[in-house]
Parts: sequence; structure tokens; C-alpha cells
Amino acid sequence: MKNRAILHSDANCFYASCEMVLQPELRDKAIAVCGNTEERHGIVLAKSETAKRAGVTTGMPNWEAKKKCPDLIIVPPRFEYYARFSKLLRGIYERYTDYIEPFGLDECWLDVTDNIKSPMEIAEEIRQAVKDELGLTVSIGVSFNKVFAKLGSDMKKPDAITEISQENFKSLVWPLPCSELLYCGRQTTHQLEKLAVHTIGTLAALPLDYVEKKFGKNGHSLWLFANGLDESRVAHKDHYEPPKSIGHGVTCVENLENYDEANKVIVSLCQDIGYKLRKAHLSATGVSLTVKDKNLVCQSYQARLTAPTQDELTISKTAYELLKKNYDFREKIRALTVTAINLTDECAPIQAMMLYDYDADEKRSKLNTALDDLKNTFGKEIIKPAVILDENKMPKNAQKETILPGMMHK
Repeated sequence: MKNRAILHSDANCFYASCEMVLQPELRDKAIAVCGNTEERHGIVLAKSETAKRAGVTTGMPNWEAKKKCPDLIIVPPRFEYYARFSKLLRGIYERYTDYIEPFGLDECWLDVTDNIKSPMEIAEEIRQAVKDELGLTVSIGVSFNKVFAKLGSDMKKPDAITEISQENFKSLVWPLPCSELLYCGRQTTHQLEKLAVHTIGTLAALPLDYVEKKFGKNGHSLWLFANGLDESRVAHKDHYEPPKSIGHGVTCVENLENYDEANKVIVSLCQDIGYKLRKAHLSATGVSLTVKDKNLVCQSYQARLTAPTQDELTISKTAYELLKKNYDFREKIRALTVTAINLTDECAPIQAMMLYDYDADEKRSKLNTALDDLKNTFGKEIIKPAVILDENKMPKNAQKETILPGMMHK
């Protein structure tokens, strides 16, 4: 049986590199694409190689980045342009395969198993085409599975190709820390270190049943990854994966001190959630609320809904009830995120329930449809809830930020 040939292409310093193409005068300078520099939540989303060498890192507050690199040029993000570059990148990949799976705007897996060219030859052609046609660089990992292909793209940066094969993966991969494995997050890494498991090789050598007992399904997956047994497929370029959740979060300009202030933020965050649910023809059967206090400690709470909903009022009320039930304001709140979870198709059959007010639900649905028509015609900001209309009453609510995969880049 022919071994699979998987590439993982990662555009280097993507947002910053796009800005240097759009503004050639910035090329080779220390630049960082950052959030709002006037608000406390302004952070580095991407940085150039020059800024990286000066110590600037993704997620660093703007003021700290400036302190690390006094010559740093801060530019605001322009996601519409980055999306265009991302589309152009995929156009180059499509010359070699129809199996292209995005991982954020700047990363893609490609399955080139059936291409007559060798995977290393394809990787080199892609690397050169991206540089010549778009003015960007990519680092490409070449391997026999998705996990190792991604590891390979991280090994050499920028503008490089790394092959991880059946023959060399133990010498290349096993000495790496466990945190390098896909989906091995900070908490899992910490738990592994408590068991004296510091490298991928050590994890691979553990008995599978022991890892499963300690870490459940995630442990099973990580053990397979460590041993080179990942069999996950690269999705077709036309594959659509319905979202599993839709949420919004915000870091507030000033800490929230009471329930009234928090409720205004929650209501504000929920406005787009209902709109996006209806646009995607999905309904939420649960709500999640994540609270980050002033000490950056996060707590998350969830609740099931009585019936599936697309209504932002229902979602915001549920989120507020979660806050009232679980949070006592011993510490002020720095950030809030509301998420509609356990999504289902809006047409999915539901079991009828006694004492549920279906008439009110239908009236609310008709009202939301009418409001959506107005928003589609005049813009989403045309209608706001009364509780957040008076900006003077909510000075501590910063602008909303959509929670999307791939918003931060190395």
C-alpha cells in the first residue's frame, strides 16, 4: 500500500508579511500587526521576523512590544486583505490537489498522495511559486500524516521545507517537548510533566491503556500522534464543516464591578450571536459563559436551554443567569465571552413540551426576522437594545471581538 503524502504549508508571519507586500516601504523593518493601541486589549496579532528577533511575541500587549523594540512600527489589522491573500495561496495549492484543508487563514494541509510528482518536488514548487507570485514565504512540512506534516512546517522558519518520514520521525520528533504535538495544550502538558513525561518519545513509550486512563479520549489521540499513527484525512477543498459553536468575547477597557455593568456587556455581545445563528440556519441548545477576572483567572459555566433557540434575548438572559448564579464579584471582571453551544439544524425536530410558550417563541421569531431584514438593508448597527443605547451608561464596555479560529498567528 502506498504511503500517504501530506504537506502542511504555513505562511510565515502572515499578517505582517501581507502588510509588507501592501506597503513595500515596510519590508525588512520591525513591524507588528496589533489590535487597538488605545484600548487595554490591544495586543500583537502578528510580527515580522525583524520584530521577532527583537523579542516581540504574538499575544504581547502593544506597550510591552514597544518597550522590547523601540523602533517597532505598529499597523492595524486589515483582515479583508489577509483573506484575499489566503484565497490566492489556496489557488496555488489547487494546482496540485483538490484535497486542501485550511487551518486558519495562513495554514493548509494538502494531500498529494495521487500526484505523479514527489511530495518534496511539489513542496519546492509551492514554496517558489508563493514567493514569486505573492511576495510571501511559506514553511512546508512533508510527511506521511497530518500531525507530523504540521510539526515539520514548524521546525524550520522562514521559507523552508522539512521532511519527516517513516524512517526518520523517531530521531526528529521524539526528542521534542510534548507541547509541540497538535492539540496538546497547556493544561495537558502540565499534567504530563507531573508524570515526568516531558518529550514526545516518552509519551510514545507509555502503555496506551495507562495514557487513556489518565487522559481519556484526548490521551488516546495524543498517544497515536506520538507514535506516528495519525490516520485523519485531509478534507476536500469544497468540504463545509458546520460550526460547533458561535460566540463573542471582549476584554473591557476598565474592570467590571457589578452585575449591571456585566449585563450590559453580555447583552452587547449577544447581538450578533442570534443574527449569525439565523444566518447559518442553526439553533443553540446551550449557552456557555467564560469570565476572566482582573488576575487573569478564567472560569467557564454552561447551561442547557429549555428549547433550541436562535434568539439573542434568550441567550443573553441565560448567560446573565449563569453569571448571577456562579460569580460573586470578589474579584472584578476583566473579560467576558458568551458562546452559543451544542448547535443543531434549525429544522431539526424537537420534542413538544408542556408549559412552553410556543406563541411567544413564534412572535419573537417573526420579530427577529423583521429586524434581520433591517440589518441586512441598513447595517447591523442600525438597531441596538435599549440597555446599551446610552453609551454614557456603559463606559467600561470595549468594542466586541469575534472569537474565530486563526485570529492569532506566530
